[in-house]
Amino acid sequence: MMSLSTQMETCIRNCQDCHQACLGLVPYCLDLGGPHAAPEHIRLLLDCADSCQTSADFMLRRSPFHPAICGICARICEACADDCERFPNDATMAHCAEVCRRCAESCREMSTMTA
Repeated sequence: MMSLSTQMETCIRNCQDCHQACLGLVPYCLDLGGPHAAPEHIRLLLDCADSCQTSADFMLRRSPFHPAICGICARICEACADDCERFPNDATMAHCAEVCRRCAESCREMSTMTA
């Protein structure tokens, strides 16, 4: 069995971290209510979590479609980071935005690679 490249392993880890951060943020936002619990924001968090999990899965099974999936994931992660940054002075939201940006960067790099 071929091993994964270091770059792909890092991206998989970043995707898994982002999946966990976004999914974990949903109850936090729902508990706070108001703009934190806006349907658009919750939907974006869930979209981001799902796209990260899907990207990690595609890379783990060495799918030839992983570059396309990673490209989409990068776009979703950037949008999620931007949305989380709308809430100033909230360290929990800032942490999620940071994790999303890290994932977006590594997924963008993976989107240019061939399987």
